[in-house]
Amino acid sequence: MNKLVSSLKEALALAGLRDGMTVSFHHHLRNGDHVINMAVAAMQELGVHDITLSASSLFQVHTPILSAFDDETITGVESDYVGGDVGRAISEGRLKKKAVFRSHGHRPADIESGKMHIDIAVIAAPSSDAAGNCTGKYGESACGSLGYAMPDARCADRVIVVTDNLVAYPLCDFSIPETQVDYVVTVDSIGDPAGIVSSTTRITRDPVGLKIADYAAQSILHSGLLKDGFSFQTGAGGASLAAAMYLKDIMLRQNIHGSFCMGGITGYLVDMLEAGCFEELMDVQCFDLKAVESIRTNPRHKEVSASHYAAPGKRGCIADHLDAVILGATEVDLDFNVNVHTNSQGVIMGGSGGHSDVAAGAKLAIIVAPLIRARLPLIVDRAGTISTPGKTIDLVVTQYGLAVNPASPRGAELRERLKEARLPVTSLEALKKKAEDLSGVPASVKRGERVVADVLYRDGTLLDQIYSIC
Repeated sequence: MNKLVSSLKEALALAGLRDGMTVSFHHHLRNGDHVINMAVAAMQELGVHDITLSASSLFQVHTPILSAFDDETITGVESDYVGGDVGRAISEGRLKKKAVFRSHGHRPADIESGKMHIDIAVIAAPSSDAAGNCTGKYGESACGSLGYAMPDARCADRVIVVTDNLVAYPLCDFSIPETQVDYVVTVDSIGDPAGIVSSTTRITRDPVGLKIADYAAQSILHSGLLKDGFSFQTGAGGASLAAAMYLKDIMLRQNIHGSFCMGGITGYLVDMLEAGCFEELMDVQCFDLKAVESIRTNPRHKEVSASHYAAPGKRGCIADHLDAVILGATEVDLDFNVNVHTNSQGVIMGGSGGHSDVAAGAKLAIIVAPLIRARLPLIVDRAGTISTPGKTIDLVVTQYGLAVNPASPRGAELRERLKEARLPVTSLEALKKKAEDLSGVPASVKRGERVVADVLYRDGTLLDQIYSIC
């Protein structure tokens, strides 16, 4: 069976692309991806309209798709994270329909249950053979794990693999098998792997960030969870990565051997694996090129699907086995609700990703963030957008102190443990007052009348809505 076709445009036509369909993409090349832009341009050439673009994440590199918003080639966006100009355009109301935000776990759960039907999945593959066996581990565009593309490949009506490295059959170390692929397209370049790395995936050198990171690591140490078999996930922000660095030092000093690290994997977590801090890395997405090299060469660095990572309500997921997670925040309100979707002006600039999934699954969910950012306080009365509900957050760590959630099942014990360790335990109310004393009370955000996006929780319930900006 010959699956090779001459162009992405031809592949979309052969796959039966027509008005009203849903076409999906993954984001393993992050801000280096070329395939979404190529595919949307091909859709415009084919003259289709009313397409829903289901992308696990969208970045600044995807700004060219905005012309398809304007001519209504694309009328809907469903994603877990939207940044850059695309997020601003949705906030401005340029998309005809409401966008839909899911989490990294909720998206595959809806795909596999049929609640979100994918007509055509377009998969950027750094290496593929002519039959469609493909992987992200090899090739000039190597991005590592293809975990976010796996549910789409399993469930879509038609699957198109786009590669810039066609290899001889069979490609044995595949992430996605030929049995799930209908067409294979070769192009000059699927993207720039250097775009995997961004400023948010480098360790902070800021003294404030390092102080926050130290407090977070000390909190884990004194929580009672840091012992042999410990499991861990950290975000890719600078302070979160610094916390991982401090945690590594503690684990080596105390000879603690953890079981696994999870999530988007960075070189810092690879270092912890190689130093013996953990037995395994469970990887749904590589965040830098050191992680790409590791997943290619180290058998203890495992590729997993987005469903296995965090999909709720089935036979279990890795997120439910985590002891501690370190996460970031744009805002935290007095009920410990966390915003990672919108900025201080109400503009879409991110999304939950796996934030709400791992906060719900972990025994200890820690938010790390500076108390003041750009002269705006972290703690607010009500989060501009609720991305992760406060009931799943245990601890907020800032440079001015640590606030334990009194509603947390472990709250009373955790507070006593941290106080006994002489860490600066305080309350969110006290942190809010401190921030406002330093920077003043921020002006309220004016919002438009139109709802431009629904934010769904990992169980499918409506968590919040995002309004247009004025």
